[in-house]
Amino acid sequence: MAGNTTAGAGTQAAQSIQGAAADAAGWNTVRRFLPYLWPRNRPDLRGRIAGASVFVVLAKIVVLALPFAYARAVDTMAETSDPAVWLAIGLVVAYAGGRFATVVFDNVRNIIFERVGQDAVRQLTEDVFERLHALSLRFHLARRTGEVTKVVERGTKSINSMVYFLLFNIMPTAVELLIVAGIFYVKFGWEIVCATAVTVVLYIWLTRTITEWRTKLRAEMNQLDGLAMSRAVDSLLNYETVKYFGAEGREQERYGSAARAYADAAIKSENSLGVLNIAQAAIMNLMMAGAMAFTVWGWSQGRFTVGDLVLINTYLMQLFRPLDMLGWVYRTIRQGLIDMAQMFRLIDTPVEVRDAPGAPALLVRRPSIVFDNVVFGYDRDREILHGLSFEVPPGGNVAIVGPSGAGKSTIARLLFRFYDPWDGQILIEGQDIRTVSQNSLRRQIGIVPQDSVLFNDTIGYNIAYGREGATQDDVIAAARDAAILPFIERLPQGLDTEVGERGLKLSGGEKQRVAIARTLLKNPPILLLDEATSALDTRTEQDIIGTLRRMAQHRTTIAVAHRLSTIADSDMILVLEEGRLIEQGSHPDLLRRDGLYADMWNRQLAEREHALEEPPVELEAAEIHT
Repeated sequence: MAGNTTAGAGTQAAQSIQGAAADAAGWNTVRRFLPYLWPRNRPDLRGRIAGASVFVVLAKIVVLALPFAYARAVDTMAETSDPAVWLAIGLVVAYAGGRFATVVFDNVRNIIFERVGQDAVRQLTEDVFERLHALSLRFHLARRTGEVTKVVERGTKSINSMVYFLLFNIMPTAVELLIVAGIFYVKFGWEIVCATAVTVVLYIWLTRTITEWRTKLRAEMNQLDGLAMSRAVDSLLNYETVKYFGAEGREQERYGSAARAYADAAIKSENSLGVLNIAQAAIMNLMMAGAMAFTVWGWSQGRFTVGDLVLINTYLMQLFRPLDMLGWVYRTIRQGLIDMAQMFRLIDTPVEVRDAPGAPALLVRRPSIVFDNVVFGYDRDREILHGLSFEVPPGGNVAIVGPSGAGKSTIARLLFRFYDPWDGQILIEGQDIRTVSQNSLRRQIGIVPQDSVLFNDTIGYNIAYGREGATQDDVIAAARDAAILPFIERLPQGLDTEVGERGLKLSGGEKQRVAIARTLLKNPPILLLDEATSALDTRTEQDIIGTLRRMAQHRTTIAVAHRLSTIADSDMILVLEEGRLIEQGSHPDLLRRDGLYADMWNRQLAEREHALEEPPVELEAAEIHT
């Protein structure tokens, strides 16, 4: 099983590598990023880039002048006549001062540029975050949270290093190569210039070839790293489910197979680095030996001085220092392009549900809801709703019931416009919800979902999330109406109590009451109750039902329910089966028809009576036996 999983992961990795390499080629990603680095509306940031460039130039001038001071000091000391001691000392001091100046210039440059880099990172990540929230529910259901967060994390980390190397390593090195070539031509002739050019070209070609190979290994490693991370996150988020089924061993093997595949890929990647370093060192030292031997031979003929040997050695060391990092720099930039391309692919992911251009806000006074021949399915080969039509009058209280898979929850998702229907239309107060802005639509609808997921924050924060700017008095009033205030008051930290990841520190009933309080605080004109009391005990359920009934007054309400006793007093009950409306009417009317609703009611009534008839003696006997 694990082997098949790993093989599938390898296929996905190969496809990901091909797509990423195609995106990085042609520097399309760099062109996409440049507006963040050079923003039109930020002259202060442009000024910082210009200032940093000045210090880059100053540092390069000093670096290129240092070898002459060093070589002149050596020539002064090597003179056969009495050497000019103070001149040699002055040159040595100047050499040391120049080296210090380069450090100062480089760090001042970094200080000036840091604001630019961080602002670019911030703006890009904000755009990605905004895009993720704009994407449809289908995208988030299909993607693992761990994979998405890993893409954003790697892309964010790559931006700073990539920008730094592009601006402050590659371009200055290219300028230095040209200037050093001119110095070599004047001082040592065309032979050294040609040898240096051939060596640099060979060095760059070899580095690029090996790094391309390493990039594929690195991309595969990142893919497997993301797979391992997503499995770990998925497993930990479902901690209780793992415990319920005693599946710790399965989860360990599932994560371990991904971790082993990642380790194998990481070993290949790191070993390839050793091959690259050996090849680079061989080329660099061959050039160094040849150039110095050429200088010694010229010295023997009186063409060069001892200082010239120091000069060429110093220039080559300075030249090859950034070139020695070329493989790492190229790999970092290349990997940065891949990681950023993945971020831009998130930004470029099509938004399934879009506002129409210039979409107006939804106007609500006395909202009615109409589903007019709505056809919809999550996949084209599986239709869920088959021409569904019904109407909820202004201020009406309509319940939707039916077996599992009938399409009840789909109605809620369509009403919130998480998806658009394939055919038909949904109207609120005569306005097609596809023609109004999504924000205005969702502001008018409040929901208490069946699965109430809370933020990993305090109870007060989760309740106050229902309305921006809500005061503590508003939060307390909503908690009181949701029958959760007595529970909160018994807690040592009250509203400041942390609820944990997804609210797991609270019971199901407590989470649902927090969700009810949150919706009460929102105070919307349209109320959607999706199994709003499914996790509550009978006593609390009756309290909440009373609260929800008061809340539903003067509001248009749709209640999706499994327990029919909670919606028996609804104005209208719609009975769905396989995405079709097969019955509708009041509770007494539907019982008289003796159809699906009557059958569901009788079954639930029998189950309740059976539960009441169960004697508690067996449980007591079992406890005594234990």
